[in-house]
Amino acid sequence: MNKIVYFFTALLLTGSLIAQAQQSKPILRVGLIADIQYADVASRGTRYYRNSLKKLRDCVEDLNKQKVQFSLNLGDIIDRNPKDLDSVLSILKGLKKPIYTTTGNHDYHGITDNQFLYKKLDMPAEYYSFKQKDWLFIMLNTNEVASYANVAGTWKEKELTTMVDSIKLAKGVNAEEYNGGISSRQLNWLDGLLAKAQSQHQKVLIFSHHPLDFSRGFTALNSQEILHVIAKYNCIKALFAGHHHSGDFGYHSSIPCITLEGMVETSDQNAYGFLEIYADRFEVKGVGRTKSYKFPIE
Repeated sequence: MNKIVYFFTALLLTGSLIAQAQQSKPILRVGLIADIQYADVASRGTRYYRNSLKKLRDCVEDLNKQKVQFSLNLGDIIDRNPKDLDSVLSILKGLKKPIYTTTGNHDYHGITDNQFLYKKLDMPAEYYSFKQKDWLFIMLNTNEVASYANVAGTWKEKELTTMVDSIKLAKGVNAEEYNGGISSRQLNWLDGLLAKAQSQHQKVLIFSHHPLDFSRGFTALNSQEILHVIAKYNCIKALFAGHHHSGDFGYHSSIPCITLEGMVETSDQNAYGFLEIYADRFEVKGVGRTKSYKFPIE
């Protein structure tokens, strides 16, 4: 009898240890990068443009060492000159795993053909999504409708005017030339994508350059419309953004909104992170100025 009790006790302990080991190993480990904002120009204020290249090299080396499955770049890889793109992209090519990018407002400086930019950044489309395990990653383009994004003379110009007028009427503070929004077409695409994800019981993470909430003055031009669509679905587990270099955090309803710190800031402190997704939680592990967070998956 004692042998039988011992056997089942050992079996239960083994099962418990296996379960603990599975919970301690992430399902996905993802690199997070925002606002490299490299430029071959002198530093200004807290922005050390040239220093971004060394920071990025260190970041790429660490992402490879930590064996991320892929990385996410949330925009503004350069500050002002398209000629600087190659300097940054040559370093990013050192990543052993794929990197998925969305644009930032600074990336459009000097660009007259948006498709050239998307192709240069190896983006499959202006905005897109992809699946990993049972997670859906949505890469919004909050620069689609913006004064700097070559919308003059297109159907998007009218949508931009409507967004700006709406903000001014509401006495909002984000009608700035460095902010952009998403078009009605992208909004409908997002709505349909989320409806499908929810019906298929997928978990969703949304990434954009401009924050959708908090970061006062830096949010997307039509962030309230976007949040209205997001509020319809409980499959969304977090919103990630860049643009506001000091970083920010808050909850929209129960959804964590994480604004990542910008790499370009300070002379020597780096800023990037790792997103680790487990069966029961996900964590952001920040490096340098990037803050760390932990959230249960409900």
